[in-house]
Amino acid sequence: MGKFIVEGGNSLEGQITVSGAKNAALPIITASLLADSPSTLLDIPALRDVINLCKILRDMGAKINREGNTVEVDPRSLHKSEADSELARQLRASYYILGVMLAKEGRARTSLPGGCNIGNRPIDLHLKGFKALGAEVELDHGIIEVKADKLVGDKIYLDYPSVGATINIMLAATKAEGKTVIENAAREPEIVDLANYLTVMGAKIKGVGTDVIKIEGVDSLHGDEHRIIPDRIEAGTYMIAAAITKGDVFVNNVLTEHVKPLIAKLHEMNVDIEEEIAGVRVSTDKELEAVDVKTLPYPGFPTDMQSQMMVLLTQANDSSLVIETVFENRFMHVDELKRMGADIKIDGHSALVKPGELTGAEVAAADLRAGAALILAGLVADGKTEIRDIFHVERGYENINTKLSGIGANIRKID
Repeated sequence: MGKFIVEGGNSLEGQITVSGAKNAALPIITASLLADSPSTLLDIPALRDVINLCKILRDMGAKINREGNTVEVDPRSLHKSEADSELARQLRASYYILGVMLAKEGRARTSLPGGCNIGNRPIDLHLKGFKALGAEVELDHGIIEVKADKLVGDKIYLDYPSVGATINIMLAATKAEGKTVIENAAREPEIVDLANYLTVMGAKIKGVGTDVIKIEGVDSLHGDEHRIIPDRIEAGTYMIAAAITKGDVFVNNVLTEHVKPLIAKLHEMNVDIEEEIAGVRVSTDKELEAVDVKTLPYPGFPTDMQSQMMVLLTQANDSSLVIETVFENRFMHVDELKRMGADIKIDGHSALVKPGELTGAEVAAADLRAGAALILAGLVADGKTEIRDIFHVERGYENINTKLSGIGANIRKID
């Protein structure tokens, strides 16, 4: 399975480049099935999740050509509306096949999706949206089947601004008859990127980036070329890497408006941030100030940056409070950080983080972002840190060890 070996103590300096956003790439690759001609997608990160999704789509009959960070999708040979159950269980984003194939073929079938075990992430809002559009939904022994003779637009209110539900309903509505309105929709940049792609394909979508999205159904969509936005979570991870090692790093390929909550917190902590067109320069040689952090749906502080931020707070000058409001199991990294000497006390959805030195230890990545946090901890810890279960990390970070090595980190991968 492999592990990362990290030796702490190096100050990071130089330039590091962010890859395309995983959470934009997965729905966009799947959305390509809606077209009646091929699409070319650029800046697709070479990640385990992307590879598994391509396997699923090939099994359904699509022709997928992946070279480097370019993926070509030809949906004209599709012959199945069902995703392979074993592959779908490894990939949470496999549920986007439901919205796409419901719109394209009037039916879809897949198993309940997998992904990181970070808390209860039901898909009831997805199914609520499909039903509102006129679909019948069956859930039996972990298998979901949706079907409809015809989808008809409707007004759908989401009880929570779920990213997955917003995307899935938007995908299904692109070819529904009439107008669909999604209220209390999620506003994440990855949703905007998907909408931009669908619009280029011929979809009629307005209001994306706000909490009300309006979709006018169309009869057909065509393939096109699209470049994926940079990954804001990967960017944030490298920004924290620079800050925690008291380094001086230019993080290239960053849309700064996507990382505003993190930039604000880093400023509060005494970290210097220089925003440029191509990215951000992060540097500091000052004492880090303690801050409190509360995760919220976008544009609030992202839950996907909570564990990395918590590691940075262990190096602050006083105690900090971290409040997690999005996922109930998002503190699974804390026990591993305690192995490294961290002083963190959990009370429900809150964690009190006290400052202190970290020491290298043998730890395991419980999920994707927890793994990234442990790498950050290893960068500043005294001695050697061995991180197991790195397949979680490789689901969301493209070549993270070689990228960090390029700016001075002492990190290597052992297979």
